[in-house]
Amino acid sequence: MFIESKEKIYTDIPLSFTAHPVTGNVKTLTNADSIIQSVKNIVLTNFFERPYEPYLGGNIYNRLFDNVESTYTQFLIAEDITTSLENYEPRADILNVSVFPDTDRNTLKVKVKFIPVTSAEPVTVDVIVERVR
Repeated sequence: MFIESKEKIYTDIPLSFTAHPVTGNVKTLTNADSIIQSVKNIVLTNFFERPYEPYLGGNIYNRLFDNVESTYTQFLIAEDITTSLENYEPRADILNVSVFPDTDRNTLKVKVKFIPVTSAEPVTVDVIVERVR
């Protein structure tokens, strides 16, 4: 007899394509882990990087050379990321996006707090963005 589960399970393949040590198959990410990977991908994607989806992404690299110590620039970065996540990640309810500049290391730390639609407890993702040049 087939029993239908009412809980949705989201699965994804990790970008590292690591193999399972026993079976040798590619591991899978489920629920919160797959959403975390998707959030990181969206935050780190620039506009016009993906064909047919020109405005997908947080476009954070576009603002790395702005004055990131300015609260207005931090607000703009957080708003860009929030809008992008609300538009392209329906599995997460975004609670907060915070931006913390580290000018000594030329990096930005982006902290995204969200609740997956499959659970009730919040998840926090830290993404560190560095200047390449």
